[in-house]
Amino acid sequence: MSEHFDVVVIGAGPGGFRAAKRCAQKGASVAVIEKEYIGGTCLNWGCIPSKALLASAHALLAARQAGQIGVEITSAVPNWAKIQERKDTIVTGFRKGMTGSAKAYNLSLIQGRAVVTAPGKIKIESDGQSTNIETDKLILATGSESIELPNIPFDGQVVISSKEALSLPQIPASMVIVGGGVIGCEMACVYATMGTKVTIVEALDQLVPMEDQWVGRLLEREFKKLGVDSVTGQKVTSVDKATTPAKVVLESGPTIEAEKVLVSVGRKSRVDKETVDALGLAMNGSTIVIDERLQTNVPGVYAIGDAVGTTFLAHGATAEADVAATNATGGNQKMMDYCLIPRVIFTFPEIASIGKSERACEAEGLDVSVGKGFFKANGRSVSYNQTAGQIRAVRDNATNKIVGVTMVGDMVTEFVAFARALLGTSEKLTDVVFPHPTVSETLEEAVQEAFGPSLFGAADK
Repeated sequence: MSEHFDVVVIGAGPGGFRAAKRCAQKGASVAVIEKEYIGGTCLNWGCIPSKALLASAHALLAARQAGQIGVEITSAVPNWAKIQERKDTIVTGFRKGMTGSAKAYNLSLIQGRAVVTAPGKIKIESDGQSTNIETDKLILATGSESIELPNIPFDGQVVISSKEALSLPQIPASMVIVGGGVIGCEMACVYATMGTKVTIVEALDQLVPMEDQWVGRLLEREFKKLGVDSVTGQKVTSVDKATTPAKVVLESGPTIEAEKVLVSVGRKSRVDKETVDALGLAMNGSTIVIDERLQTNVPGVYAIGDAVGTTFLAHGATAEADVAATNATGGNQKMMDYCLIPRVIFTFPEIASIGKSERACEAEGLDVSVGKGFFKANGRSVSYNQTAGQIRAVRDNATNKIVGVTMVGDMVTEFVAFARALLGTSEKLTDVVFPHPTVSETLEEAVQEAFGPSLFGAADK
């Protein structure tokens, strides 16, 4: 007889693991099935290792710029072997921590490939063997994989994905990054700081095309200071690997030589076809179709995270996990407005945004006012020699409410959650006292400008 669980979660990434813990906290018996490493892409080949490399790059950059604030450091060079060793130690440490947490919550952590054979029935394949378990409720958190371009297939050596980019044995002399989105721009900061000659080629007309145009322009300007060349509005047609370095051919004709070609044009949802067929899951391309309760078209089957393609963010997945877990254990909760999930990019400088962008407001035909705050006018930013960037707050003039905040600058990813509290409100900002001198005062300045004189008039009433 197959072992039975109240809830089975397929995938132990941030979303899947969070969902499993939440279900366990509600008293359910839970199994989590993971075919690779606990923590999923985020911990092993994404968020955490990339931030470890970015931390090393940030320290190296700070050392090189220390002379500007009166601290003389005669030599600052990367020790790539130690940087990689530290990154791996961090990842391994978190794996151990998550494994311990699974035990603490009495989760059954199962290693192997899970295939749903029928509603409530799951086959687990591992080391040539297979076992079967049963469940009342199922949460699919199967993640995503890098998109491969047909004309530039991955070979793991010259043409690489973000997975290989995090663990290169040596710092390459040159690199072309195909795609100027989140992953491409973060990796550009790492390798340019390490001494690689980096060129980003983005098919659309700006870097980080999901953000407003001013963000892309500002980032491109700051990237030039790092030595990063940005080529926008261009596609890569082919990569000639017959020579070393390889030749990257652009659609307009010119070629760029590069030792490594990192293709980072996005990620696509990953769901086993056998599971899709066995359950009769409704799909939208590669993503699973869900309702506002995170339930699929199959009763009792939920899906979250990259598998549903809503945010492709770890914290988006964990927000969905809370909802799916609640509903899988008898609750009735709806997912929050996705506009309220912050978007963060750990470039130099950082980017953080929440709510509606100026571009989105324009597309909706909203009449808005935009307030701006500048880091070069902020006391702490100037004192710490971190003057690049600005914050913009967008007010809907019809409702007199803040509907979006976009920030570019040092450490903005750390206080974007505070900006969330300002969305959808016309709260008297004059009742909020920002400590001085802090970078957060730049947000205060932007919001005050968005409201204009009306802010202070309202506060007097």
